[in-house]
Amino acid sequence: MTWSTADIPDLTGRRALVTGATSGLGYETALELLRHGADVLVAARNPAKAARASTDLAQASGREPTVVELDLADLTSVEKAADEVSKSYDKLDLLVNNAGVMAPPYGQTADGFELQIGTNHLGHFALTGRLLKLLLKAPDPRVVTVSSFMHKTVRGITREDLRRPASGYRKWDAYGKSKLANLLFMFELDRRARAAGVNLLSAGAHPGYASTHLQAAGPELAGQEFMVKLMGVGNRLFAQSAAAGAWPSLYAATNPDLRPGSYVGPSFLEYRGAPKIVLPTRTAQDPELAKRLWEWSVEATGVDPALTVPR
Repeated sequence: MTWSTADIPDLTGRRALVTGATSGLGYETALELLRHGADVLVAARNPAKAARASTDLAQASGREPTVVELDLADLTSVEKAADEVSKSYDKLDLLVNNAGVMAPPYGQTADGFELQIGTNHLGHFALTGRLLKLLLKAPDPRVVTVSSFMHKTVRGITREDLRRPASGYRKWDAYGKSKLANLLFMFELDRRARAAGVNLLSAGAHPGYASTHLQAAGPELAGQEFMVKLMGVGNRLFAQSAAAGAWPSLYAATNPDLRPGSYVGPSFLEYRGAPKIVLPTRTAQDPELAKRLWEWSVEATGVDPALTVPR
């Protein structure tokens, strides 16, 4: 497949919300959406970083984004952000669930969940659920959930993983499970949308190996200076740019011919290159596991996504 950002259609009149858009993949995703005419909401946890990113995005695109304060590791913040967006706008055409943490030292969210699955999955689950009414007011709404090829490193997920204790914690295993959860959620959202007969397209994407700050963030939190330097060397030698890493997300977000439930990744060994449709693991496509995760997520977040067309 040959594809570039030049293939993104005119997005004038469409409104998109991108989580984690202050740097890396989220920034590049927001930038291209702005360049192609979309009104973009930049959702981010750090107000200072969000303000700088907003200024940079405006200078690079010629169009001003809107900042929404959002901490995915705090369900109260998720509720507040979703309420703010719902009160300010009459529709939302696109939600890109991009933000995430990768392999930090053990931690918990504000609500007591293991930090990675709490942020990467539960935060986005709650946000999507709270924005569904606004999404379903758009003519062709779309939700893109960003996963990782690291979902292939784990064989499953349990209810206990949501509140995994510090004892026996393995950060890369927890990261893989959070990325598996992203895909299980994406597929289950697609199944439920089709069963309900609503015009919502749910798709997934992963960036391959892209050079972002995400690789160094975990070692920085752990005070591992050598690993920070090693990750930097790896990024310079082997990774594609963050802009190229955002291509699968942008393809999933904007391709008019994309089929519901598609999963998009880089074309060359899912490592780098132009985007194409790729295959997740069988576990990621397991409808029974996805249904259970959905039920656990409803119980954990208190959010039960309603897939009904608003009147």
